[in-house]
Amino acid sequence: AGRIKGFIVNKMRGDASLFTDGMTTISRQTGWEKLGLVTHCAHVGDLPAEDASDLVNETPVGDGLRVIVPQLPTIANFDDLDPLRSDPGVTLEIVAPGRPLPVCDLVIIPGSKATMSDLAFFKKQGWDIDLKAHTRRGGRVLGICGGYQMLGKSIEDNEGIEGPPGLVEGLNVLDVQTVLTNDKRLTEVRGLLVPEGVPLTGYEIHVGRTTGPATQRPFATLDGEPEGAISPDGRVWGTYLHGVLSGGNARKALLSRVGCAGPDLQDHDERVEAALDAWADHLEACIDLDALLALARPV
Repeated sequence: AGRIKGFIVNKMRGDASLFTDGMTTISRQTGWEKLGLVTHCAHVGDLPAEDASDLVNETPVGDGLRVIVPQLPTIANFDDLDPLRSDPGVTLEIVAPGRPLPVCDLVIIPGSKATMSDLAFFKKQGWDIDLKAHTRRGGRVLGICGGYQMLGKSIEDNEGIEGPPGLVEGLNVLDVQTVLTNDKRLTEVRGLLVPEGVPLTGYEIHVGRTTGPATQRPFATLDGEPEGAISPDGRVWGTYLHGVLSGGNARKALLSRVGCAGPDLQDHDERVEAALDAWADHLEACIDLDALLALARPV
């Protein structure tokens, strides 16, 4: 306690003046300097979720395009979903284990830290049966990174990267095969969405190489080179690109395929930057920054 010099009270809701005496009492009884009372800031709702459970605990609202995401045990890069979470034309629902995948417009299988393990979990829930029923109804599917690998016919791990070497059958909704390798690809990318030709940005962070007939119908082109795969009927899409939904134009083009032809959409990155600026302004208004910086400087 002797190392504590000041305190800040965070997420105060309601009339901040009601806690003025409380701040004084804390300071008097602890000897700590009052540095600020931070009131609730609505703009933080536009910031990326800190943990995947933040998405799972949300209650779906609205009557827009219904997008379903199965909750994988080792879901990775779940901020891919944030642009949909904040899109007014979309109702995003994370489906917890033990529940079937409900009828929806689009199923997204996200990235995974352990693709083969999450694939086994997916099948154990019976979601593979639900997914095939979804595609028979004409529903769309998007697999991102590990989710893309799961959509194929098989995943082969000869080098034991994720566990004992072996080959497992995929979900068989996209005609591709994946071989996991020790080479990890990590790079920012720019390209065009196929067939719309809409510019997109994103990044790759994955191990494995995916090949097969469906790659002849690419999801995107990067510097003129094909990336990802699309099924013959155009309803199942696979890509290694994270962040592909962040760009407003690319997101609009993808959602338009599912029948959600709304107005031009804001780039999600711009929305996040605006939220960060608003949060910084809010903190500056609530906290005595001169006192805080004075405490932080070495004696």
